[in-house]
Amino acid sequence: MSKSWKNPVLISIGEPPVETAIDSVQAASWAMIEDWPLDEGPALDRALHACTCVIEGKRKAEDARAAFVAAAEEAGILIRA
Repeated sequence: MSKSWKNPVLISIGEPPVETAIDSVQAASWAMIEDWPLDEGPALDRALHACTCVIEGKRKAEDARAAFVAAAEEAGILIRA
């Protein structure tokens, strides 16, 4: 199962903020765990869970992408999905 996305998600993350293209479940997980501007939020929780499910082979990578986009919107860092 591919854990990469066909279309990257562009976010602004880090300190100072840098435009970053996220193109896989692994990159999304890393960004949410290491660099996310929010410590908690319902969309963040759903996105982390979706990424875990993809890694476990229970969901498709595009499900995690959709959840990641929602989490980026929640955090106010989404540039382009």
